[in-house]
Amino acid sequence: MGIMGTILLLAAENSELAEGAAEGGFGLNIDIFETNLINLAILIGILFYFGRKVLSNILSERQSNIATAIQEAEGRLKEAKIALGQAQEQLTQSQAEAQRIRKAAEENAQKAKEALLAKAAQDVERLKQTAAADLNSETERAIAQLRQLVVAQALEKVETELKSGIADDAQQSLIDRSIAQLGGRV
Repeated sequence: MGIMGTILLLAAENSELAEGAAEGGFGLNIDIFETNLINLAILIGILFYFGRKVLSNILSERQSNIATAIQEAEGRLKEAKIALGQAQEQLTQSQAEAQRIRKAAEENAQKAKEALLAKAAQDVERLKQTAAADLNSETERAIAQLRQLVVAQALEKVETELKSGIADDAQQSLIDRSIAQLGGRV
């Protein structure tokens, strides 16, 4: 008979005793054999003898699992510290790169601003020159129109005087002057 058989036998005897006690009512039983103290002692001894090995195996396995879990956690901690260091280094590099880009953008913006101001100054100067040229051409056109008007009025006056006749002295002096202007001598 194995261990299981012994345990079943003890359990069966224990249940028969319990049924006998239920019939007689409640009372204090001092008989060692009837109270199963020996059976309980044997059962505890068997459990202690066989359970110690099982329990020690379970506890040692549990201890090794915990040690393995601690080692894995420590390894992950080291990896996390390394990753944190790398991330901080990348952050520092990214911040330096962002600062460099910002500085370059500010320099480019300043150059663009200066270029726009220079172009605007050139455009203003060109517009001034164009306006001055337009003003000069308008002035010359106005002067030309005035000359034409004066010439037209002078010709009108001359025609009027010619129609009324020219005195002989005035005709002679006009002819002399015309010849002198042409380069001839009188």
